[in-house]
Amino acid sequence: MENNREFFEVCFGADRAGLYYTTVSTRLTADEIAYIVGDCGARLLITSAVLGELADALLNSTPALEYRYVVAGSLEGHVPLTEALSDCPSTPIEDEVQGLDTLYSSGTTGRPKVVKWPVPGGKPGELTILVDLLRRLYGYGFQTRYLSPAPLYHAAPLRHSMTVLRLGGTVWVMQRFDAEAALRLIEAERINCAQWVPTMFVLMLKLPEQTRLRYDMSSLRMAIHAAAPCPIEIKRQMIDWWGPIIHEYYAGTENNGFCAIDTPQWLAHPGSVGPAVLGEMHICDEAGEELPVGETGTVYFANS
Repeated sequence: MENNREFFEVCFGADRAGLYYTTVSTRLTADEIAYIVGDCGARLLITSAVLGELADALLNSTPALEYRYVVAGSLEGHVPLTEALSDCPSTPIEDEVQGLDTLYSSGTTGRPKVVKWPVPGGKPGELTILVDLLRRLYGYGFQTRYLSPAPLYHAAPLRHSMTVLRLGGTVWVMQRFDAEAALRLIEAERINCAQWVPTMFVLMLKLPEQTRLRYDMSSLRMAIHAAAPCPIEIKRQMIDWWGPIIHEYYAGTENNGFCAIDTPQWLAHPGSVGPAVLGEMHICDEAGEELPVGETGTVYFANS
């Protein structure tokens, strides 16, 4: 689905019913989506009428699906989700158990690859390693007013947004990123935390200075960025504009390691992504042997 309210409702529903759930990029072709649907063994697909052309193309290429639902309108071959829910009780199911996302990490070559951990099996809402880590690093909680400007099918927007909601905070989700609209939202809704990718920094910095400075950013206490290397000069400009509230992390969909750095640490080590706060980091050569400090190699995490 595109970014919408139902996206969270579906994910939290699966999350409280002990199910695996897979979010799929809306930028993929019908063939690519059909591959993921088949590979993850999906029995149920929920889409949006906004993506009707893609959904139509999937009708014949995903025969193993037992259920097809649609939100935000109607589609041939799909049951409106509101209709499917009309006879369901509003009380929790009797056997609630924690579910889990199974997201796909495409990498740079070949088919997307699934990241699948065992379902935790505990009661919904119990503290997980990731939720606890994000709470400790970024102070997510009841007072958090979090802005998510990126597509929810990505790991970071989905997991951070759901973590904020789990911990009692409030999330604002943009349907699509727009540089000035993001600044307007921060001022209007008194956003105190937001997560970005470096390209968004570049687009906001390209706004005319009088436009950028028109908006009150004083509520923003934390601006988090990840997903791609941020040019040093771009990050310096963001720090000059927003102050020492920029936090960067380096991690992956696999949750097998996590590095984090705040503004003072980064200013002392420009270009760094910080020390490992989850797992032990090792830089190794092609044979898997650890390299001396300062050498270039492959990043490995251990004991996470």
